[in-house]
Amino acid sequence: MIAWNQIAEHIGGVTGKPFHIQRQRPLNGGCINTASLISDGRRSFFVKLNAIACLTMFEAESAGLRALAAARAIRVPQPICTGITHAHSYLVTDYLELSGRLDSARAGQQLAQLHRASAEHFGWHRDNTIGITPQPNTPHANWVGFWRDQRLGYQLQLAAASGHGGKLLASGERLLLRLDAFLGHQPPPSLLHGDLWAGNIGALPDGEPVIFDPAVYYGDRETDLAMTELFGGFDARFQSAYRDAWPLDAGYATRKILYNLYHVLNHLNLFGGGYRAQAQQMIEWLLAEVG
Repeated sequence: MIAWNQIAEHIGGVTGKPFHIQRQRPLNGGCINTASLISDGRRSFFVKLNAIACLTMFEAESAGLRALAAARAIRVPQPICTGITHAHSYLVTDYLELSGRLDSARAGQQLAQLHRASAEHFGWHRDNTIGITPQPNTPHANWVGFWRDQRLGYQLQLAAASGHGGKLLASGERLLLRLDAFLGHQPPPSLLHGDLWAGNIGALPDGEPVIFDPAVYYGDRETDLAMTELFGGFDARFQSAYRDAWPLDAGYATRKILYNLYHVLNHLNLFGGGYRAQAQQMIEWLLAEVG
């Protein structure tokens, strides 16, 4: 049983305006959370629900949305509050009607602008999640070290703990020793969405881009670009507009395989199946590139 009255009372307290739910309907919340639209006839909010233990995940997501919003580059839902009821944790944001056709060129330009927001170190001030997988973000001055220890290495350890060791782990560890051969372009720490696949971008009725469900940290901007190519859904206008706004360094075509390996390993850890073979193939291809 969902304690809607408790959530509504929290919204009212945070916004300073009493909120009494008159309408509630389920929405697509993806494969991790359940989601609903709630409205009092004047104001509407988007609510994500999960187990009580997922509160920290929602708190980190809320902080990520605030960080993205502060960059003033691309629209994100405004976080309202997070909390727990007797049976659920929840995240409440404003409700955005994502019924428009995405202005792809505008999205590419705005993503490049977002990536201009920078920090002194790679990582972030707190850990978060990628899907439901923990994502460590301890600040690091060196991008190679960060990607080795807190991205690929961490996912390989999770894979081994889940029974996906053997050849995958052995070849993965060989790759970790050769990262310098791929990551010599010295990127600045850019503010990243962190999980930018086509399911995490939409458009308002006028076509204005909106990104959501982030896994925020500061890293190489190419990691966001690489993921836009992993599962498809971003057209040539998007890619061209981004490159016009901020051209990519030489070697991106190879680095995107390395960066997308992180997400394929994460999918292996979340879902199993054919992702092991895909990850193995990517690792072997990268090792072949450096002999």
